[in-house]
Amino acid sequence: MASAGKGILIMKRKSKKSLKEKYPPSKPCSCKICTAYCYRPGWWTVKEAAKAMEVGYWRRMMLEVSPEFTFGVLSPAFRGCEQNFALQEFSKLGCNFLSKGLCELYDTGFQPLECRFCHHARQGLGPRCHSDLEKDWETNAGQLLVIKWIDLTGLFKRYGSIKFLLNFK
Repeated sequence: MASAGKGILIMKRKSKKSLKEKYPPSKPCSCKICTAYCYRPGWWTVKEAAKAMEVGYWRRMMLEVSPEFTFGVLSPAFRGCEQNFALQEFSKLGCNFLSKGLCELYDTGFQPLECRFCHHARQGLGPRCHSDLEKDWETNAGQLLVIKWIDLTGLFKRYGSIKFLLNFK
């Protein structure tokens, strides 16, 4: 966008929306579709995950690794998969914060952005949100947080050096 003022061309900068602005919270709902979204842990932004770690939720996170092994994402863990890699055999047990059909993180300030955004009225918009969160984690800040979490959990001790799995920039 540009405007001319007194013979000078002025470029207006497009303001970039934050992920929180781009993906606002949905209205609370406990329908079958919305609770099904809760079964699969949603992703925090990197900043949200860092804050969740500060208050001790790192103990209830897991590490999801991209299919290409180029980056990792910290997310709420599948039940029984806390402080570990996201292992497929635990996926059927659901998110460890889902208790009696309700999210323990709801209204605490620590519910992941993806969980707050997803809703039955927003079907089809989830992949766009997920893709933008992926880009947020594919940053130095995201991967440094993953390393910090790996160190906190002792994942290195259990599996040996795994930093080579992730393409840290």
